Amino acid sequence: MSVSRTKRGYKVHLSLKRKMRSEMTPDENKLWLKLHGHQFQNLKFRRQHGVGPYILDFFCAEKRLAVEVDGDVHALDIQKERDRERENYLREMGVMIIRYTNNDIFGNIDGVMEDLFRKATATLPPPAPPYKGGEWDK
Repeated sequence: MSVSRTKRGYKVHLSLKRKMRSEMTPDENKLWLKLHGHQFQNLKFRRQHGVGPYILDFFCAEKRLAVEVDGDVHALDIQKERDRERENYLREMGVMIIRYTNNDIFGNIDGVMEDLFRKATATLPPPAPPYKGGEWDK
């Protein structure tokens, strides 16, 4: 099923997103230093950005690209199921998800950036329609 519009994050999450931005993990912070300010492929990334009921670690609206940083909790079976549900929802919204572990970022940030470049440029769809008012126009 194709969904023509992507929903903006829930307003009730606003204070949580602000808190998450101010309390990013060291690994999220390390990746953010490489993504913010149009440093990566001249793309604008947002951190702790809401899409529907979910808060994404990093999101580029122009390319509908989410970059997620996974800690140890993502290895638990219950979290794996939640991640699958989340990814299914985001894919229906036309969002591509790329995941890295904290260990990937901590131990090899240059390799992560090379991998992100390769995956993003190899699989990104054509440019998305304009992003207006919290939703994409078709």
